Amino acid sequence: MQVKPIKIAILAMGGEGGGVLADWVVSLGEHNGYFAQTTSVPGVAQRTGATIYYVELFPISAAPQDKKPVLSLMPMPGDVDIVLASELMEAGRAVQRGIVTDDRTTLIASTHRVYSIAEKTAMGDGRVDSDTLIQHAKKAAKRFIHFNMAKAAEDAGSVISAVMFGALSAAGVLPFSREQFEQTIERGGVGVKPSLRAFDAAYSRVNAAQEESTDDDKPALPDPATVNPKHPRVATLVERIRQTFPASTQPIILEGTRRLIDFQDVEYGELYVDRLAALQQNMRADDHLLLSEAARYLALWMSFEDAIRVAELKTRATRFERVSQEVQLESGQILAINEYMHPRVEEISEILPCKRLARWLLNSKSWGHRLLRSMTGKGRIVQTSSLRGFLLLNTLSGMKRWRRKTLRYEAEQLRIDEWLQRIAKQASSHPALALEITRTQRLVKGYGDTHQRGLRNFSALMQILDQHADRVSPEMLHALRDAALADEHGKKLDETRQAYALV
Repeated sequence: MQVKPIKIAILAMGGEGGGVLADWVVSLGEHNGYFAQTTSVPGVAQRTGATIYYVELFPISAAPQDKKPVLSLMPMPGDVDIVLASELMEAGRAVQRGIVTDDRTTLIASTHRVYSIAEKTAMGDGRVDSDTLIQHAKKAAKRFIHFNMAKAAEDAGSVISAVMFGALSAAGVLPFSREQFEQTIERGGVGVKPSLRAFDAAYSRVNAAQEESTDDDKPALPDPATVNPKHPRVATLVERIRQTFPASTQPIILEGTRRLIDFQDVEYGELYVDRLAALQQNMRADDHLLLSEAARYLALWMSFEDAIRVAELKTRATRFERVSQEVQLESGQILAINEYMHPRVEEISEILPCKRLARWLLNSKSWGHRLLRSMTGKGRIVQTSSLRGFLLLNTLSGMKRWRRKTLRYEAEQLRIDEWLQRIAKQASSHPALALEITRTQRLVKGYGDTHQRGLRNFSALMQILDQHADRVSPEMLHALRDAALADEHGKKLDETRQAYALV
């Protein structure tokens, strides 16, 4: 029987140790009686495609005397034994490329997600469903080993490449012992102890057959029974929520209230509850879905992203802690965080507490508008890890106390009230349509140009609803919303509108 090389493909994003993992596999083979060859082809960008490392191993004992085998440089569809993916979408890409096959390939992948550019830039929720990816991978592979390897690496104080190496060892698909795998890590001489901890954790997990379907780090909604704030005014508000709204809707309302108190103040949280209580009066008593969705989208809209909010989020201590953890900052190392900012004249003008000055700056014919435009046209980099950069954004975030006097606040509250009135008008007589009106808020999100595009599409849908009130059904509005989320230029929305003759 002809001896064939062992073919291994590694798909990893930049900074995740794909090259280290490939080098470990090569070292493992070369020190244990195998010829080894590795090549790599980098992806186009950080999240439009990972680097593919390809390794082939061939036993020296099977080669003719004084001759070396000719090994391939790239994985071929249907001809790969082992695929390792450092993230779930990369496993999906491997399946899509055809290098994972159900008669041959062992697929080892982490279930955590790092969202792709296409997912992040989608007008709506562009995320690919993780469970769907996992189901496709299970069908495509001969064997599929999967769990949250990023979390396992974090728990061990190591990197994901060590976890994947441990999972590869435990899979038993390579002709090497666990000791030989561990000796490979030790030969590397860098971060040996944490790498061995991560290796052991992965090895034990695979042998215990503990796999998870998705990343389980999603934040949970608060349990109303356990919410006992110390602030007397907040405590009164929480008790009002318990007494006013159905139990099934209380978790989302409490979370919305917390979000808006954090966004502005307790009074703003009270306004949120007032608006929901008024809307509830126009609903059917058993329509908990509409109330929950209204609570969710109202909280999102009321916590709109102006420049003040962006600055506040970028200068929070929790953000610096999170970034330090993500980059695994060690003692003695210096962390520099650069913020790439490109504020437009509109973003600056709309947060000024003097509305008269703001309107003057928004006037494209004024010299103030031209001056401000020339100063902001190219954007700038602000280093929030420096004292100067931090103080600049921290001062901007302090303008939160004057937010109610700004043009942006005034405009958003007017739009919110009009949206709530449309929901209330349909809530009792046509709850299905009221639900679809509620969900149109998905279009209004983000910051800068993203917000402007979404608001334009939202306004177009509300105009259609007002002009064709007797014709627009819940199904039509749902289709129009999906069309508005399909592309940023509004072409799909125009096509759908013409298909329904809503012109």
